[in-house]
Amino acid sequence: MKTRISDTFGRLRGEGRPALVTYFMGGDPNYDASLAIMKALPAAGADIIELGMPFSDPMADGPAIQAAGLRALRAGQTLQKTLQMARDFRSNDDTTPIVMMGYYNPIYSFGVDRFLQEALSAGIDGLIIVDLPPEMDEELCLPALKAGINFIRLATPTTDDKRLPTVLSNTSGFVYYVSMTGITGSALPDTSRVAAAVSRIKGHTELPVCVGFGVKTAEQAHTIGQSADGVVVGSAIVSAVAEATDKDEDPVAAVSELISGLAGGVRTARLAAAE
Repeated sequence: MKTRISDTFGRLRGEGRPALVTYFMGGDPNYDASLAIMKALPAAGADIIELGMPFSDPMADGPAIQAAGLRALRAGQTLQKTLQMARDFRSNDDTTPIVMMGYYNPIYSFGVDRFLQEALSAGIDGLIIVDLPPEMDEELCLPALKAGINFIRLATPTTDDKRLPTVLSNTSGFVYYVSMTGITGSALPDTSRVAAAVSRIKGHTELPVCVGFGVKTAEQAHTIGQSADGVVVGSAIVSAVAEATDKDEDPVAAVSELISGLAGGVRTARLAAAE
């Protein structure tokens, strides 16, 4: 399936570097500020954007992303507004891939067919729905693929070689490797184990493998980028938004500074690996 995601990874392969994948929570701390953050991400160095869909009962999210979701909901963010945010972003950027990430409940309540139709019109390229296992592919995964939207699956340290083919069966776009067991924002594990896990997953698929959950610094992004096709950063971005908001500072500037440093780490990763 050809999407902005496949185009981006193809371009980055030509450049000899991994992707920087950036997650932020749609509507945090409010719609206008969140849209400004989204628009600033590519200029700061983001290659792919994960647009968080706030949900009142998250299961895999750590304290930072949970708090961001609650702030967004209190500010009036809805799934409809999150889709509108993507539309507003697309008015000035038609190349950066957008992946919506969250839970199935808001989509189920919205209506799957309606959601996919609006997601396509808003310029959404992929979905990461963390609470839909492969056994439930008929709910959303298969309809999304039929509509031309990538469905990106999570693999974890506990996804063994017996389970992995099932996880990968209808995955497209890229594989998101969760680098540790636990919630988002936890400490990063031994990066040598991450490299081994990426190699193992690549033995089962030709899709790019991106690594996330716990990446906070340019050094970590640099190290992971030596083996992974992409480095995913989420909690660090959400925390930067929260800290800037609490201090009555500009969250766009705070996020841009963070992303710029992370992008530097990612862009030099393969240079270090080749030395």
